[in-house]
Amino acid sequence: MGSPATATRITARRHRTPTVPATRYDRRLAEILAHATDVFCKKGYEGASMRDLSRESGMSLAGLYYYFESKERLLYLIQKHTFSTIVQGLKARLQNVNDPEERIRIFIVNHLEYFLANQAAMKVLSHEAEVLKNGFAAEVAAIKREYYRICVGLLDDLKRERDLQFSTRIAVLSLFGMMNWIYTWHNPRVDADAASIAREMGDVFLRGVTAGAKARKER
Repeated sequence: MGSPATATRITARRHRTPTVPATRYDRRLAEILAHATDVFCKKGYEGASMRDLSRESGMSLAGLYYYFESKERLLYLIQKHTFSTIVQGLKARLQNVNDPEERIRIFIVNHLEYFLANQAAMKVLSHEAEVLKNGFAAEVAAIKREYYRICVGLLDDLKRERDLQFSTRIAVLSLFGMMNWIYTWHNPRVDADAASIAREMGDVFLRGVTAGAKARKER
């Protein structure tokens, strides 16, 4: 059997191609959301107008208002699409993988691959996280909670398999802290690709939680 790092490389190669939207409407929606993401990234949510979005997407202002009654709905769709895509991709990659460490490494590479390929979306999600209200906010929050719970489950599986004692909450939030700000520092001219960075982050994270847990047991 190959090493976890080798298996992660194979998994990354198999799933690097993004899913192509199935229908003409889906493709057009994906294009509009991509344009809206760029506008929100450049101008910020508050600074962007529906006219800016119309100009960037090539859709008439009337047409934009027909499909999207407000820029809040566009931000909601961007966040929903982003988190849903990440969760669906993760679930597909975790199928038939049973080793707890390898499953955590898959979580990391899935996250980093998506956000390095979609850095504008990462910036919008980070900077505009509190903008959505009411039903929009609740629906996106539910998807984010599912993603968080998946990560909690992966860490709990590792703890059980290796008889480790550490705070799952602190470990999970620390892992997200490592991953989520990559868009602020990653430079493709000097930094490695997502798969390579995921291997190194996985090494740092897993060695940290396992070494710390073993040290506490020996006290």
